Amino acid sequence: MTRSLGHGGTERQVAELAKSLDRDRFIPHIACFDPGGFREAELRFKGVPILQMDMHSFLSRESIRALARLRSYVQAHGILLAHTFDHPMNVFGVPAARLLRIPVVLSSQRSHRSLIPPKYLPAIRVSDRLVNGIVVNCDFVRGHLMKDYGVPDCKIHVCHNALDTTLFPPGPRMRPPELANARLVIGVICVLRAIKGVSTLMDAFAQLYRDRPGLKLLIVGSGPERDRLESQARELGVSEGCLFHESTSDVAMWLRAIDVFVLPSLSEALSNSLMEAMAVGCCAIASRVGGNPELVRDGETGLLFEPGDAASLAERLRAVVDGDDLRSRLADSGARFVAENFRTERSVARMQEIYAGFLDGTSPAR
Repeated sequence: MTRSLGHGGTERQVAELAKSLDRDRFIPHIACFDPGGFREAELRFKGVPILQMDMHSFLSRESIRALARLRSYVQAHGILLAHTFDHPMNVFGVPAARLLRIPVVLSSQRSHRSLIPPKYLPAIRVSDRLVNGIVVNCDFVRGHLMKDYGVPDCKIHVCHNALDTTLFPPGPRMRPPELANARLVIGVICVLRAIKGVSTLMDAFAQLYRDRPGLKLLIVGSGPERDRLESQARELGVSEGCLFHESTSDVAMWLRAIDVFVLPSLSEALSNSLMEAMAVGCCAIASRVGGNPELVRDGETGLLFEPGDAASLAERLRAVVDGDDLRSRLADSGARFVAENFRTERSVARMQEIYAGFLDGTSPAR
């Protein structure tokens, strides 16, 4: 169960899981609020049924109609396990599933809860008590729920994000025409929100730009920070060295244009974009927050810096921009690490293990 089937990382994880579950053991169904979406066509092509509940407010008649549609659907298909993947569905889907007497109800926590609007947190705390288990995407979030929300360890199950490595294979850098003359490209692909810390990257890039001809900064993404970041580039005098490109579905192509991928987030769980960048062979630098250190092992699979610290980031950038051997070594080890530990097959197998444990009664929290 997910809010929508759009371009987001959660939506992608839902779609990959539903498409990949073993059909001899599980028959997946998707329930969502918003009709349509980027992922709908691929799910339907794989034969995954989709229930669209067309709801935009919890405090409206829409919610009553959505519950009625869900009840009819659950009864018609004999649903045995409900799994909500985002906070809107944790708020609506968990109590609805309990009301409809679905035998196993699971929720998800895929980010730090400081990113959830405060008005939803009381309902989220209720859902923590109602569910059989909570699936998280990294050890950092597991610790966050235990320490800050008192969730028992036995109720939390870690399943890392899945990555289709066939879509993100390692390979040589390939520049689009806009970057044809670049000697080296530093880049990031993300939604341009303040929490992503891209302004820190801009400040750090400005400390290197003038002394290194041919150095470029690529920022791929859309969001409320776009205009402010372009203004910052002008104020720092680095506009000619920056290329902004709106959000795109062709993420792999733009990642292959990047030599050094920087994720400067102020808060993060397990980043899909960081994982994808490492998989295609970018040298990774990330802020030391959330689940980033679970992907970037400092000095082994990439480099870490303190969040919001442009000077610290600039120091790491200098090391890999000026050190070809270091950059190549970190890129190669990062690609191997992701391919070995985060491929789709491994994540799906782990989720199937979680589901089977609850359905057959062997899970500790069952």
